[in-house]
Amino acid sequence: MELDEVTISRAILATQMETMTEYLDLDVAVVGGGPSGIACAALLAENGLKVALIEKKLSIGGGMWGGGMMFPRIVVQDSAKHLLDHFGIVSAEFESGYHVAKSVEAVSKLTAGACTAGAEFFNLIAVEDVVVKGDGRVSGLVINWSPVEMAGLHVDPLTIRCRAVVDATGHDATISHMVARKGADLAIKGEGYMWAERAETRIVDHTREVFPGLWVCGMAANAVAGECRMGPIFGGMLLSGERAATLVADALRA
Repeated sequence: MELDEVTISRAILATQMETMTEYLDLDVAVVGGGPSGIACAALLAENGLKVALIEKKLSIGGGMWGGGMMFPRIVVQDSAKHLLDHFGIVSAEFESGYHVAKSVEAVSKLTAGACTAGAEFFNLIAVEDVVVKGDGRVSGLVINWSPVEMAGLHVDPLTIRCRAVVDATGHDATISHMVARKGADLAIKGEGYMWAERAETRIVDHTREVFPGLWVCGMAANAVAGECRMGPIFGGMLLSGERAATLVADALRA
């Protein structure tokens, strides 16, 4: 078989354009590919919803790759151990209640789980704005290539339509800030100091619908609530993604 460069290019363009066209209308757009966003997208897709995960960077996984200070290990507490098991992530108990896993394996298996469940990933795409019409709900996203944003080019964006948006953009809470800047009644208090016990305990309660059609999870939830940060313990991230998936699925089926 003689390889043809143009056939390779045509295969990439044809299949990705077909996928992008299909995903102009979807149930849920999860913005941000950190652990909470991936877990949320995977669990929503497992529930039969049409889900896209939009990540502005090249790689998926957020801060989980680096573990703690570039030691590629993460810690997950007992209450979230079931999610490690759900995604087939191998862990070992370090002390009672503290489970250690390899960060690279964790990201890889979370991502594989989301892909297998049917979630579609769109990396290198930035969200410029949200769509809010007469019903006052977030009903879509305005997107463009991340390199366009990075270069400051004046290139008009495209729009996708969705029934729900999950802001999983981490510390920046990017989508929530977009909505707040347009005059919405949405206070974003910013994240607090490091306090793992408090942050991990409260993050699930902070995972909620903060504006009609817009849910927050992961560090975006804590940033909106003015809650503390927690460092390289990831149980709260996974539980927050699970909680967001449950809330969004329930809302869309109501």
